[in-house]
Amino acid sequence: MGLAMKVVVAGGSGFIGSALIPKLHADGHDVILLTRNLDAARFRFGVRAKIEPWDGKNEGPWEIHIDGADAVINFAGEPLDARRWSARQQERIISSRVNATLAIVNAMKKAQRKPSVLVNASGVGYYGSVESGDVSEEAPKGNDFLSLVTHQWETTARGAESFGVRTVLLRTAVVLGDNGGALRKLLVPFRLFVGGPLGSGRQRFPWVHRDDLLGVILFAMTNPALAGPVNVVAPESVT
Repeated sequence: MGLAMKVVVAGGSGFIGSALIPKLHADGHDVILLTRNLDAARFRFGVRAKIEPWDGKNEGPWEIHIDGADAVINFAGEPLDARRWSARQQERIISSRVNATLAIVNAMKKAQRKPSVLVNASGVGYYGSVESGDVSEEAPKGNDFLSLVTHQWETTARGAESFGVRTVLLRTAVVLGDNGGALRKLLVPFRLFVGGPLGSGRQRFPWVHRDDLLGVILFAMTNPALAGPVNVVAPESVT
């Protein structure tokens, strides 16, 4: 374990955060969780994190924790699988991510002692539909909805770079693991005995295990040489 850090986590109540916050606490870090559901967060995390309310878009008392923090980890945003992607839901997906990230970046700008690093979520959807071949971080963005979402999300996060905050953009594949995440929903039709291939069954399915994502987050948080977009995927995708 390295030196203990003050770490602010936004969007830490979901499948990723439920594993990340105990890991940060076990490693000796001082964790502050920004959340819209105080009671649920207190029940889940207890003494492992200081719970601070925020609405994911406006300034407020929570900003005091950004000032003097060593690292900020931002996974805040409407879940992609919460409901059907109507026009209204698409707007909710975009605005929840952009507004939360902009609020964090603005708080950093006002801070007297700015965090050393912002580790900000993104996704491999940045690249759009890739029919074949490998994709590196230098590949251009696609032209579909997820490409738009991740492009706006990353552009907002990179605002922190203008005042010296190292910014890491985690272009994460579909996160799999026990007790939640995408796997729980993918298993439902099989448990109902109607499971089968999705679509043609031949399209590529980039994925990453939650434990490996946690390792990348911690590496990004503590490695000063890492900045910009990082693809967070298993070495080989599957169909």
